[in-house]
Amino acid sequence: MDDIVRFHKVCKSFGDVQILKNVNFSVERGQVVALIGRSGSGKTTALRCINGLETIQGGELHVCGRAMHSGTVDLLALRQEVGIVFQSYNLFPHLTVLQNVTLAPRKVKHLPRKQADELGMQMLQKVGLEERAHYYPEQLSGGQQQRAAIARSLAMEPKLMLFDEVTSALDPQLTGEVLRVIERLAQDGMTMVLVTHEMAFARSVADQIMFMHQGIVWERGSDELLSNPSTPELQQFVANGL
Repeated sequence: MDDIVRFHKVCKSFGDVQILKNVNFSVERGQVVALIGRSGSGKTTALRCINGLETIQGGELHVCGRAMHSGTVDLLALRQEVGIVFQSYNLFPHLTVLQNVTLAPRKVKHLPRKQADELGMQMLQKVGLEERAHYYPEQLSGGQQQRAAIARSLAMEPKLMLFDEVTSALDPQLTGEVLRVIERLAQDGMTMVLVTHEMAFARSVADQIMFMHQGIVWERGSDELLSNPSTPELQQFVANGL
């Protein structure tokens, strides 16, 4: 198997509260996986474990060939291969869009400025923002800022992209802008894990949908999962349109 991510009986607690309970799933190269579920179901925690933002306390987690459970993973090297985009854009306000996008390639990969700028413009073109390269974040709409944040992650040329509710702070029109960018990435073969509440989007773009409930993967399947849920919990979730 060509797994980029593999969870095997992964457990994670915050204090006395167990968030992940023996979670098992894998993500193959080129696959798009959507994690859905109510708040507190464990989906964002699972995503953060993939990037090393949270450490697991039980089981095994492999990401890009690294054993995250070993406690010896070089997180800087991992994050060059695993990009993550949050619902908040986290752009540096004093830097232009292009400077935001090229900062990590220059500082981490030590790319010369000219090469970094060429790469940055390629990434901005990919998200439809090349004409805004020299704008500052405050001059952009929320959707444009989120697309700039995606371009910033893409500039590190990752093997895997993680998206955590990236449209939750946007209105419907701006949401559409961002989702179209993610759809194009999927068409280009980017491996992605999405935490999303956009059910129609999950249905259209994901190869595998996983419904998380009470800290476990409760149901999994293709887009048919949302049309024919097997359990009352997923039936109720879909019916509520959450």
